[in-house]
Parts: sequence; C-alpha cells; structure tokens
Amino acid sequence: MASYLDPLINFVSAHPWLAYLTVFLAALLEAVPVVGSVIPGSTIILALSALVPGGELTLQWVLLAAAAGALLGDGSAFWTGHRTQREILNTWPFANYPRLVAQSETFFQRWGTWAVFFARFVPPIRAFVPVTAGALGMPPVRFYGVNVPAVVAWALAHVLPGVLAVSALHRYAGFPHHQHTGKHLWILFVFGAAIVALGVWTLRRRRTGKSAFR
Repeated sequence: MASYLDPLINFVSAHPWLAYLTVFLAALLEAVPVVGSVIPGSTIILALSALVPGGELTLQWVLLAAAAGALLGDGSAFWTGHRTQREILNTWPFANYPRLVAQSETFFQRWGTWAVFFARFVPPIRAFVPVTAGALGMPPVRFYGVNVPAVVAWALAHVLPGVLAVSALHRYAGFPHHQHTGKHLWILFVFGAAIVALGVWTLRRRRTGKSAFR
C-alpha cells in the first residue's frame, strides 16, 4: 500500500494546480444540468480537501476553486435558461428528464427566490434549478444575490469537513502531519470516507433512478 500512497502524495505535492483544477471541474460539472445528476463532485471535493492539513493543498485555494466552479456552472445554466426562456425545458436533454424538470419547477414555485439557495444543497435538482430560474424569468440581479452566498456556504460545507476531520486525526490521535505513518493513515481515512460517500450516493441514485430519470 505504501508503494502506491507515497507516489500519489508526492504527485499532488508537486502538482497542486492539478488538484485545484480537479476541484474546480468537479464543482462545475456538478452544476451542469443532467451531467450534475451523475457526477459525484461532492465526493471528489471532500477527498481532495483532506489534503489540506498535510500541506499538500492550501485551504483558500481549494475553497476558491470549488466556489468558482460552482458559480460558473450555476451562472452558465441560469443564462442559458434566461436567454431561451421555457423553450429550453422542452428540448433535449431536458425533455428526457420530465420528472426532474417538474420537480425543479415545483421547488422553485414553492420557495421562490430562496429555491436558488436551498437547491445548492439538494441533489439532483441542484443541477436543474438555476436553468429553471432563468427559464421562468428570474432577474439576474436577484439570482446572483442569492446564488453567490449559496455557493460560498456550499463550498464551506463541502471543504471544511474533510479538513477538520483529518486535522482532528492529527491532533487527537497523535499522528504528525509530515511523517509517512501519519500520511498513510490520513490518506486511508480519505479513501474510506470517499468510498462511504460513493456508496451512499450510489444507493440514493438506485432508489430514485426509476422514478426520477425515466
């Protein structure tokens, strides 16, 4: 196991920009309609954020990458809906997911402006609400007034748990940040957390797949 972990840690240490790019793309793709329903972006961000306590990545850059990706993804979806109006909701690929589109419209009509905020934390409609908001004529100023705080809160909620969990492992379990034993243990912890998160995501998708994705 050590022969695989050390090269991984060393690679991330030598190429942190690639990790930041991965966080950015994970957040971006998770915000893209349809694509965001199948991309486990949150799991990827959680796993990479756990590299912060060891010094391989910097907290502010991980947060910035996650927030920038989510903001660009949400903004692109919103402007697509804003320019095409309701027509976009009846064309491909949205026409293949009528139930998700209907759920997004219902969610938006129920919560109004706050739907943009709450949807950031509710997969899979997270990827559909921004385009729905644009298609239903929500003013851009109002959208960004809610979306920006939502993205910041979302980024903090996805990055800080991994950072705090691994920091607690170092502090309370007595494992130093920069010794091989400590590195191995916290990277195994990250893999374990990622596997659990992926398992939960898979089970959730199987349970909702028949009703939401047909």
